[in-house]
Amino acid sequence: MQMLATRRWDGSLLLKIALAAGLVALGDTVFWRWEQVGGVQGLFGLGLCLALLAGRPAVRRDRRALVALGAAVLFACALVWNPGALAFVLFWIAIGMATLLPATARFDDGWRWFQRLWAHGFKALFGPLIDLTVLGKVRRKRPTGQMGLRRVIPLLALPLAGGALFVTLFAQANPVIAALLAALSLPAFDWDLLPRMITWGVFALFAWGVLRPRPPRRLLGTLDATGDVTLPGFSLASITLSLAVFNALFAVQNLMDMAYLSGAAALPQGITLADYAHRGAYPLVATALLAALFVLVSSRPGSSTAASPLVRWLVAVWIAQNVVLVFSAAWRTWDYVQAYSLTTLRISALLWMALVAVGLVLVLVRMLHAKPLSWLINANLASAALLLSVVSFVDLGAVSASWNVRHAREIDGDGAQLDLCYLQRLGPAALPALDHLAQHQPSWPAVSGLRAQAQARSESDIKYHWWTLAGQLRLGRSLALGKATYPDNFGVGCNANDLRD
Repeated sequence: MQMLATRRWDGSLLLKIALAAGLVALGDTVFWRWEQVGGVQGLFGLGLCLALLAGRPAVRRDRRALVALGAAVLFACALVWNPGALAFVLFWIAIGMATLLPATARFDDGWRWFQRLWAHGFKALFGPLIDLTVLGKVRRKRPTGQMGLRRVIPLLALPLAGGALFVTLFAQANPVIAALLAALSLPAFDWDLLPRMITWGVFALFAWGVLRPRPPRRLLGTLDATGDVTLPGFSLASITLSLAVFNALFAVQNLMDMAYLSGAAALPQGITLADYAHRGAYPLVATALLAALFVLVSSRPGSSTAASPLVRWLVAVWIAQNVVLVFSAAWRTWDYVQAYSLTTLRISALLWMALVAVGLVLVLVRMLHAKPLSWLINANLASAALLLSVVSFVDLGAVSASWNVRHAREIDGDGAQLDLCYLQRLGPAALPALDHLAQHQPSWPAVSGLRAQAQARSESDIKYHWWTLAGQLRLGRSLALGKATYPDNFGVGCNANDLRD
């Protein structure tokens, strides 16, 4: 039985070694021989997914793991399409969950999964050393009749050492032997091979960490966060009074925002609508987050405050006012966009505000239905994962450039003045917008120059190390409209202060 178990362990290990070697070869091909680091990340990711499916039968038998593996394949495709930090992080989270899920009895919550993934990533750095140690113990348990490495070394030490000594002496006495030994000199070390070998080691660690996971044995539990909180000043009366005061203050702020932003009331002299919109967007989101934290602490399920009908009503009204506050912050941001154009940062801010609004609603649902804190964590992570999964396939720079061009004052007679400096900074991402602009304003020298510049950068990226599927298709569509040339009077004159945040 012991020998049978050992053979099964060795067979499984040999399969994983073969798969890891195949992944190293794949990584060497796509990163070194093709000399690319862009969309080929996704090809390596797809190879990891296939290796995990082939080398881990437990993954094939676990439906949860297969769902996570499907998500990893999706994010690997996002890396092929348009690689970025977001798709890269989501891919490793998904494939880490796929390899760890078969070892967990149930999903539990995001806090525990954060610990699992962190420990798994850290242990993967030492995985090959751990397995070599285990393999050595297995070899020592084999029958003594087999020839082990420890017995081979003493057996060969004397013949090899003695033979080398006599060959050296013969070389001193025989010029023919000396000439043969000189011809057998080692070639010079290729220093270009060193970084390549280092990347081989990195690919091997990635592969081995996926094929041989090491989940942590102990995890820190999620806080219970139920019952009355034992903090000074947190009584039923003080919380009720606080909620009444907070509701009144938020009502004043929301009414002012609605009046000013809708144009029903005039702003004080010296304050423009753009200034009013830009100044308050982020502080309002911070205020909403603080409000959510107050509700989590003061109105926990099972507490006397959560059981009070008046407190529950005041919390519901306050959460609704916070959602209005987040909507007001988004409204402010959008007014600022219409005054100064759209940027990737402003798109990210609007998406973040949407997540904050969803989180506020989930906090209210948790209090009203006495949900555990783990439910709130998982619900927020699910909403964030859904949004980020969509965003990982979207080039926010291309979206902002397209919106700015189509709504520029020079195109439709309204909106903000077109910021050519921002289009230049976006580089190839702005190419579709520049194509559209060139069709509507063919006489602008700056547009022709920026389009030629973006085409040249896109061609350079594809040829030298940063091929992406999105970039290839984008350049193909642009060249189908005609190759742009630099005009003699091309110039934009950008500087670091041209863009607002």
